[in-house]
Amino acid sequence: MHDFIIQAIERGGYIGIALLMAIENVFPPIPSEIIMGIGGLAVARGTMEFWPLLVAGTLGSTAGNYVWFWVGDKWGYERLGPFIDRWGRWLTLDWQHVESASAFFRRRGEWMVFFLRFSPFLRTMISLPAGLAHMPVWRFLIFTFLGSALWNILLVLGGQWLGQYLEEYKAVIGWIILGLIGLTIAGYVYRVLTWTPRSRGD
Repeated sequence: MHDFIIQAIERGGYIGIALLMAIENVFPPIPSEIIMGIGGLAVARGTMEFWPLLVAGTLGSTAGNYVWFWVGDKWGYERLGPFIDRWGRWLTLDWQHVESASAFFRRRGEWMVFFLRFSPFLRTMISLPAGLAHMPVWRFLIFTFLGSALWNILLVLGGQWLGQYLEEYKAVIGWIILGLIGLTIAGYVYRVLTWTPRSRGD
C-alpha cells in the first residue's frame, strides 16, 4: 500500500504536488507534512528532484493560502459570517476561531503570516485575518512564499533522510505513512462529528 501511495505522488508529478498543496491549504484532509514528506521519499528514490519539488510545493501552498486571504479581503466580516455559519462544520471552523485568529493577528502583526507557516494548526488560519485586515497583497504573498519554502525544505529533507532507510525498513515506513494518513482522516471526521457551531455574538 505504501508503494502505491508513493507512486501516486510520483505519477502526479510536480503539478500534482502543487495541486495537492493548494487543496491542503484550502480544505483540511491531508496535511502538507505527508505530501512533501512523500515527495522527499521520491527524491531519495531518484524519481523527483529537490528544487522542482520545493518550488511546486511552495507555489501550491502560497496559492492555497491566497484563497483564504482573498476571501477575507474581498468578503469582509459581514459576508464571511453567513458562509462560516453554513459551511463551518466541513471546514472545522466557527466564528470564534475567526475572531480569535483576527485578534491574534492584530496583536502580533503581519510577520505572523511568515512565522506561522511552521505551525501545522495555524498556518492556514492566519491567512483569513490577514485578508480581513487588508494586509498588502504583495507582502502577504512574499511572507507566505518564504515561510512556506523554509517549512517545505525541512519536510523534503526529512523525507529524503527517511528515504535512506526505505528499502531496509520498508514495512515500518509504510505503516508510518498509512498511520499518519489514517490519524489525519480520523481526526478530521472526529472534528466534523463533534463540531458545535459558535456563531457571531456567542
